[in-house]
Amino acid sequence: MPEREEPAPANGLHHVSPNAEQLAAAAGLFALLADQTRLHLLWVLAEGEADVTALSESTGAARTAVSQHLAKLRLAGLVQARREGRRAVYSMTDGHLRRLVLEALSRADHQVSGKPWHA
Repeated sequence: MPEREEPAPANGLHHVSPNAEQLAAAAGLFALLADQTRLHLLWVLAEGEADVTALSESTGAARTAVSQHLAKLRLAGLVQARREGRRAVYSMTDGHLRRLVLEALSRADHQVSGKPWHA
């Protein structure tokens, strides 16, 4: 029986064994993503910039709740804001986070819909 070949690593992935600090940072990120509203906000921001009003409308969450979640995400360095007149426009800080959110939700789609898993 032929030996199973390992898949090639995806471009841009780090392949060094993680240290305790990196594992703690990743666990903290997953803890922030464990909230459905924050995950929904990040999914919306993965599509592009948005202000609190648009994020509130997209997620169905109250403006005050959206603002509180955005504050946590900003404090963690996951989103950034820029001023446009009197309103703040939010965006994701990096492509790693965008890919992580989209992959997590794609996997959830397979789990919920029963679509076959990718190899």
